[in-house]
Amino acid sequence: MTTLPLGMIIEGLVAVLLLITIGYCWMLNKRLQRLRADEQVLRATISELMTATEIAERAILGLKSTAADADKTLGTRLKQAETMSHTLADQLGEGERVFTRISQIAEAARSAMPQRESTPRGEAYAVQPPETQPGYAPAEQAYAPAAHYPGPVTAEHEPDRKRSRTSDIRSAAAEATARLEEFRRRKGAAA
Repeated sequence: MTTLPLGMIIEGLVAVLLLITIGYCWMLNKRLQRLRADEQVLRATISELMTATEIAERAILGLKSTAADADKTLGTRLKQAETMSHTLADQLGEGERVFTRISQIAEAARSAMPQRESTPRGEAYAVQPPETQPGYAPAEQAYAPAAHYPGPVTAEHEPDRKRSRTSDIRSAAAEATARLEEFRRRKGAAA
């Protein structure tokens, strides 16, 4: 009895190995259950990721179309602004030419003024303001002889009418010149 039969030892060894195998299978089963649970979570995560990717793709397409619309609108507005800029530049150039012409006319009127002052008839109103000159009438009465002269217009009243018109024209030219100078000064300050 001291020695166990060889069959018993082998069966004991097989039983121990079976117990180790059962324990290992039990641990492997637990790990597989955790892996299957993680697989479900992973599938849910992948599904959510795919949904988020689709939403992002739609948003990107929307942004692309919005950017294209904004680019078209911006291009149209830039063309309109460029056209307006050219139009304003043309109008400014035309205004400058008109201003130059008016300045030349005013200068010609100023240079012609000393010649008229040298005439004896011009001495009476060249030094005095138009309101103090004989025959002066405000602009609304300048061309209404009946309101200004008590009687019919005769040849003797004709120089007074011409003098009144001349002084009105001179005062209007002086006022226009002053306005043009003011405009030129403002334009120079703005530039």
